[in-house]
Amino acid sequence: MTDLPLTRRTALTGTALVGAALGTGAFAGLTPTSYGAGAAGAPGLQGALPRSVDVVVVGGGIAGLVAARKVARGGKSVLLVEARERVGGRVLNHTLETGETIESGGAFVGPTQDHIQALARELKVPTFLEYNEGNSVYISSTTGRQEYTGTVPPDPTILPDAAILLQQIDTFAAEIPVDAPWSHPRAAEWDAMTLGEYIRRNSINAEGVGNLIRCWTQPGFGADPDELSFLYTLWYVACSGNERNVGTFARNSDTANGAQERRFVGGSQLVPLRLAQRLGDIVALAAPVTRIEQRDHRVVVHTGRGTVTAERAIVAAPPPLVLDIDWFPRLPTRRLQLLRHMDMGQLMKCDAVYRTPFWRAAGLNGFGLNDSGAARAVFDNTPPSGGPGVLLAFVGGATWRRYGVMTRAQRRKHVLEGFAAMFGPQALRPIDYVEHDWTKEQWTRGGPTAIHAPGSLVQFGPSIRQPFGRVHWAGTETSTYWSGYMDGAVRSGKRAASEVLERL
Repeated sequence: MTDLPLTRRTALTGTALVGAALGTGAFAGLTPTSYGAGAAGAPGLQGALPRSVDVVVVGGGIAGLVAARKVARGGKSVLLVEARERVGGRVLNHTLETGETIESGGAFVGPTQDHIQALARELKVPTFLEYNEGNSVYISSTTGRQEYTGTVPPDPTILPDAAILLQQIDTFAAEIPVDAPWSHPRAAEWDAMTLGEYIRRNSINAEGVGNLIRCWTQPGFGADPDELSFLYTLWYVACSGNERNVGTFARNSDTANGAQERRFVGGSQLVPLRLAQRLGDIVALAAPVTRIEQRDHRVVVHTGRGTVTAERAIVAAPPPLVLDIDWFPRLPTRRLQLLRHMDMGQLMKCDAVYRTPFWRAAGLNGFGLNDSGAARAVFDNTPPSGGPGVLLAFVGGATWRRYGVMTRAQRRKHVLEGFAAMFGPQALRPIDYVEHDWTKEQWTRGGPTAIHAPGSLVQFGPSIRQPFGRVHWAGTETSTYWSGYMDGAVRSGKRAASEVLERL
């Protein structure tokens, strides 16, 4: 990696890192393009941490980086501490042997995800349209292989039920207050059941519809319908919009005009990499937080690289990681219970690489659904150059529990067989195979998001954004729009920083 022309902004002798310079162009000499598309880390602060700053941000994902930048632009000193030796959190690039970049973590953006797209434009990270020309493929254990267009496969055994279910979800979601889903008149009723239970109570072919919906919940939540509160599901769909557009199932699940419409040229991790680059010495990597104390009107953050005292702290880490921190005083009971009830989804991404995207010549767009097997939800993950061809399988929930425990060779075989069932025997002969299991990430422990089981959202949800003394909360799960997505992460970082700046 090319060294950047950065110098310490302070002489780390107890004085604060001067974040206000961000608002005056002091970092204008930084060139984000110094990072290659496959860069895994950022230089950040070397040596000892400052003894005190105005604000400490815990977590170097998109939410934490955005929060740190907003605090700095507000004229306050800030330090961001990240446990990993890279930034990006659940956003991670992978460089193929051909030199092209694909994403091992969060990848897609779409309409109404205005905040992440605005940030990417500012950082000069362009997007490109996900390939969507031609037919999708659906494989049913009952009716076999079909090619189709649109949102719902034309399976006559499930189509009537599926159409009614999606209409009901959209109708209910439109009533949900995105900032307080627990306040809906039917919140307790909906939070007491799972999505799977709702399907069984309201469908003729509940088994068939449930199988189809798994193709949405397993990649989207890393979970199955029977693991998700129905209220949480409705709120998640309601979040799939913005202040001017009501969330819908189609916008959440579709490619064209949906959340999977675009990807980033050079990979999505370029966004946090370039943001960290601009922050410079504000970012300290390899600094896992072990303890957070609040005493004497200050916050004391203990990390693997030293201890920092601040006026306020913003914690932007996945719920399981927050529970691992030693808190003094202890977290409030409702906050503690909320975190204990928010399990990370179980998800891995498996990519097969081919010399060309051969399925395109056959009139297929690379998207496929299968109600069984290892490749339940498949996307064309080909780089914007058009080659090499890449097929991506999301392996989540019960599918992860079956195939994630296998050896890599066994799993590869099952995934490739799933690709071949959709796109032909040529899919059995990739030139490379790549996978990333997010449950094995020490500082994430799952993906793509933390989920709500029945009973947790109504009882504990109101504490999701409530500050704990001088500690404020960020992270995509705390967002009121696009929770679980990169856009939600950006929104949450801005909100948490605004809360802090109002109090300093």
